[in-house]
Amino acid sequence: MSTLSILINQLGMFVIYILAGIILIRTKALNRENMEVVSRLVIKLALPVMIFTNTVNGVDKEMLFHSLSILGIAFFMYICLFGLSFLSGKLFRLQGDHQQLYSAMSAFGNIGFMGIPIVTSIFPKRGMLYISVFTMIDQLMLWTVGVRLTSKAGERVEKVSEIQSPCGQPASGRKSIAAGQSEINEISGKHSNFDFRKLINPVTVAIVIALIFILTGIQLPGILNTAFSKIGVTATPLAMIYLGGVFACMDVKKYICKLDYYGIVAIKMLIFPVIFYLILGLLPISAEIRMTMTLTSAMPVMSSVVMMANAYGTDGDYAMGGILVTTVCSIVTLPMVYWILQFI
Repeated sequence: MSTLSILINQLGMFVIYILAGIILIRTKALNRENMEVVSRLVIKLALPVMIFTNTVNGVDKEMLFHSLSILGIAFFMYICLFGLSFLSGKLFRLQGDHQQLYSAMSAFGNIGFMGIPIVTSIFPKRGMLYISVFTMIDQLMLWTVGVRLTSKAGERVEKVSEIQSPCGQPASGRKSIAAGQSEINEISGKHSNFDFRKLINPVTVAIVIALIFILTGIQLPGILNTAFSKIGVTATPLAMIYLGGVFACMDVKKYICKLDYYGIVAIKMLIFPVIFYLILGLLPISAEIRMTMTLTSAMPVMSSVVMMANAYGTDGDYAMGGILVTTVCSIVTLPMVYWILQFI
């Protein structure tokens, strides 16, 4: 099967999962309350277990050291995306909180539930390793720059107790976000100091443990490996079903006409990935890393942006609209980006 066929196949499954979530809500088999149970299961168990097992089973020490260039590439990617988001936000005449949220949506992509299955399907041997290394920078940027961008303009968050927000986790609308907000102890002030404890969440813990296993050569017992693998494969279906349920609860017409969302689609999900691919071609890196980082940069908006926006007092509904529009558009833009790259 060609890489494009694999990509289209993965996106087709995403569509089926999302439609399943919509049907479950419309038929009242699911509601907002039990959707939150699904969300917590995915965030706190299925996603971390998937990352851990895929990394441990598919990576060795030599592969790990050869992939460390991703750290620098990821940092460069975020610098570029933040700069482009600022300029394009001015183009759409966004101000205050919406300008900041627009920048957050333009920078942080849904790596956890779309990036991982796509990359690991295309590169089954090393894809999970590349994503795991990338996530180190992703989480660092999320809990530093991301916190500032999702806080009210001119304010900072002085203390945040805990938000378990791994890359690309699902988030819901106004009511279902309450579960995430209940975990927040927010104190607004004029200054803030970054607390590295914010980086400790199930995903980063899973990555650290996986790295320890790789560096020490420890092997999982067969029964644990099988059990963990079966738990991990539920992460993406459950997360996308959850997003479908969230979309079913939204006033879709309210968001699909907002031009600034399509600015994210055009710049972050179409134009930037192509330019980024050309830039990476100048570096002494493997073709796999080049393609992985390019596809990573083309992902739709990370769902964690909604939870953080609601937690820090900005417009979570605006961020939710961005997730809706960019996720739907990604069904077209991701294959289009890959198709364009074949001619470069």
